[in-house]
Amino acid sequence: MEFVAAAEHALKIAKIAAQAAYDKKAENIVLLDVSEHLVITDIFLIASADNERQVIAIVDAIEAALDEIDVDPLRREGNREGRWVLLDYFDIVVHVQQDEERSLYDLERLWSDCPQIPVELV
Repeated sequence: MEFVAAAEHALKIAKIAAQAAYDKKAENIVLLDVSEHLVITDIFLIASADNERQVIAIVDAIEAALDEIDVDPLRREGNREGRWVLLDYFDIVVHVQQDEERSLYDLERLWSDCPQIPVELV
């Protein structure tokens, strides 16, 4: 396992968000520790969905789960199209993408020098 430099608070938020995404049937959930490469955030959470409705359902579930611990996004982008929604929580940035966008933009390849954070989803 690679060293994870992300702050403990960011890890906590990311794991709650990942579980919420998983509970709404998000696919291929990946947490990347970008803290050594970016000053603006610690973790990228990337998840896929088959269609627009599922993307929106996953995003809504993540927002609801984090709202329960009084964590609100600074901004939400891409909501109208439902193809790629970005939630910026400062410590983490969530990307929920339809499969086509995920393949096209391949964020994991772009950030391949960043360690993946293991997360156990149940």
